[in-house]
Amino acid sequence: MIRCPECSAEIDVDEDEIEEGEILSCPECESELEVSQTHPVHLNLISDDLDEEEEDEESDKEIGENGDLTEEEDEEEEGDEE
Repeated sequence: MIRCPECSAEIDVDEDEIEEGEILSCPECESELEVSQTHPVHLNLISDDLDEEEEDEESDKEIGENGDLTEEEDEEEEGDEE
């Protein structure tokens, strides 16, 4: 029997059948947990903050791409004026 690092609920898993890197879900708080060690079993909480950071990075890239397109449009307008 292992415990959720977030809410301390007991998680019923067969310790002989889980593998390192496997993702489990806590039945109580629904947190995603990664198996970081198998003997003894150790779980790490997968933070939602990581997902938010990835989304922020993706939106920053989109802004950069849009900025590049704007510069090209400015150059085309200058060429039309001549």
